[in-house]
Amino acid sequence: QLTMSLNSSTLLNEENTQGAKSNSECLESLLQTPSSFQDNPLQQLQLASQEVLEKAKKSGRSKCPRCNSSRMFYCYTCFVPVETVPTTEIPTVKLPLKIDIIKHPNETDGKSTAVHAKLLAPDDVTIYKYPCIPEYEEKRHEIALVFPGPNSVSVKDIVFHLQKYTKKGVCASDEDCSREPLLKRAKIEPKEEKNPNECISSSRSEGTRLKKIIFIDSTWNQTNKIITDERLQGLLQIELKTRKTCFWRHQKGKPDTYLSTIEAIYYFLVDYHQEILKESYKGQYDNLLFFFSFMYSLIKDAKCCAGKE
Repeated sequence: QLTMSLNSSTLLNEENTQGAKSNSECLESLLQTPSSFQDNPLQQLQLASQEVLEKAKKSGRSKCPRCNSSRMFYCYTCFVPVETVPTTEIPTVKLPLKIDIIKHPNETDGKSTAVHAKLLAPDDVTIYKYPCIPEYEEKRHEIALVFPGPNSVSVKDIVFHLQKYTKKGVCASDEDCSREPLLKRAKIEPKEEKNPNECISSSRSEGTRLKKIIFIDSTWNQTNKIITDERLQGLLQIELKTRKTCFWRHQKGKPDTYLSTIEAIYYFLVDYHQEILKESYKGQYDNLLFFFSFMYSLIKDAKCCAGKE
């Protein structure tokens, strides 16, 4: 989950085993105790009813409809809700662009929040297990990577910087101008020479629109191998610097701007909606935190319970 406020969302994946044990021991008592949203920083979210999760919590673990494994709420290997959580009662979120999540092979499936994105936005999210990832070079003009670094830019500067990736901003030659565009068009027409000026204009207008965003799902110590992969070199890097995490597995000693993967995805989309799409945000992506917010309250109550004991 590394996206670190961009800073590293997965970093947060390392967890204190003793704390986890205390939390699990306390979960049973929570089956009859409604989650408290007092002082919950996520309480302002516009979420679908979480009654289905409340019922599933009381029922306990259930089978994955695909692999039959015993899971709570959803199967983190098959990316589907368990039998006690009907798919029809889980919200679906439509995203303004596609999302690729690159997961480190050693990342613990059960600890990752990346699966939340796939469960809630199945048509727009794809999860890849490194090193099996796509080639991105040919579409650098419409793809960005959320990851901190010396050359990372803010969300509001995406359009400006993607212009540099659009066929270098100009047509190198007349031959380049007459090539088939990267994005296939519906109608098939014979190739014909284009005016270089028209090519520049078209290239910029199409190329400055972000089509896909990449997130890395990994602990902070595991990210280096992925981020240095040659297939990710040359991509525009985005950094989120102003958000604070609510993740319960926050890594000790790390800044609170280190977000979990699902938080990074959510906050990126909120910023993208306002800064790039220039539209008023009215909770369109809040349901991406449908599972996260519920689990946050559950864990928070478990910790309080353990503290009292």
